[in-house]
Amino acid sequence: MKKTVFLFLIVQLFLAGCTSQHQEPYRYQIPEKLEDGLEVGSLESAKIDTLPIFKSINRIRKGRFGEVHSLLLYKNGALVMEEYFPGYQYQWDAPGHRGKWVQWDKTMPHSIMSDTKSITSACIGIAIAQGFIQSEQQSIFDYLPEHRHLAKNGKEKITIAHLLTMTSGLEWEEWSTPYSNPENPIIGIWFSHKDPVSFILEGRLDHTPGTHYSYYGGHQILLGEILKNASGMRIDSFSEKYLFDPLGITNANWGVRFDNGVIEAAGGLKLKPRDMLKIGITFLNEGNWKGAGIVPATWISLSTTPYKGNTNIRVPGTDSKKCGYTYSWWTQQIPTQTVEVNAFWAGGWGGQRIFVLPELKAVVVMTGGNYTGRDTSLKLLKKHILPAL
Repeated sequence: MKKTVFLFLIVQLFLAGCTSQHQEPYRYQIPEKLEDGLEVGSLESAKIDTLPIFKSINRIRKGRFGEVHSLLLYKNGALVMEEYFPGYQYQWDAPGHRGKWVQWDKTMPHSIMSDTKSITSACIGIAIAQGFIQSEQQSIFDYLPEHRHLAKNGKEKITIAHLLTMTSGLEWEEWSTPYSNPENPIIGIWFSHKDPVSFILEGRLDHTPGTHYSYYGGHQILLGEILKNASGMRIDSFSEKYLFDPLGITNANWGVRFDNGVIEAAGGLKLKPRDMLKIGITFLNEGNWKGAGIVPATWISLSTTPYKGNTNIRVPGTDSKKCGYTYSWWTQQIPTQTVEVNAFWAGGWGGQRIFVLPELKAVVVMTGGNYTGRDTSLKLLKKHILPAL
């Protein structure tokens, strides 16, 4: 018996030694000051409790939240935490969608998945402010001239607002089928011989527009084409001129496109986490970046107030419960031990998040690779980040 215990202790010491060799103890560092317009500071200067923050980092490093690639925390006007972790690059046709294993860092653009939708929405708000689009209450067919023959059987009542809020009434719903399956209607576009706009608009109209929520990225793909026809600029050029350039974002990548050149404006954008943070800061500051109005304040308000009926939504594969959905942003009142915190966020498959916390003057950015496992980014926010703030 003593010999067995002794051998057990030897094995445990060996494993502990291996762990210490492969993972150094966590040491906090103030984020690096770059020429990118972001101010930096320390957790201490922002009066943030470091204990739950450091605990969260250690748990991330141990894989307790699946595969987290980055965690950035902005508070009281400064980036006070910026951490990156190893993980897989996204690859749709690889097992588990896992491509190359890399050590993520601040220089590497990340696929932000459906956070793209929130940025497409911001571009529509800017286009209205710039006069390219009269109102989001207009029929979508006002800006889809080549597809006006499909404006019938109730579809003529679909407005731009219905696309923004996923309430078009079209039959499509992408949560019931894995994204690795061509039967998923957002993936099915790629396997269709039709142009993407026709594929989407030829779907059945199952509900009166504005009355039923159904999650489908085809809505934002249509918004990208509406923006192009209204402004004469594709969304990559439009966003560069009116959103990214003013924010000092230099290498946004809209590289995912269909064969006919239509840009995948629902989930195809790549950004660096620091650039995701700039989007969040702009929304935190009611559309302003360093004193300049970028996104209309009225659009920020619409993006933070759930659309009628778009409440109590449960997002499959995540720990999100009873969320609201607005102009392509998510909302929730998050309970803590003392109060409920109002939050809104851009959310993308795998753990891509831009959490905006107005009452706390904070923004939290996460990226990840939880494409097949459960995304627990909201749990990470609730259990560790919010108590620290």
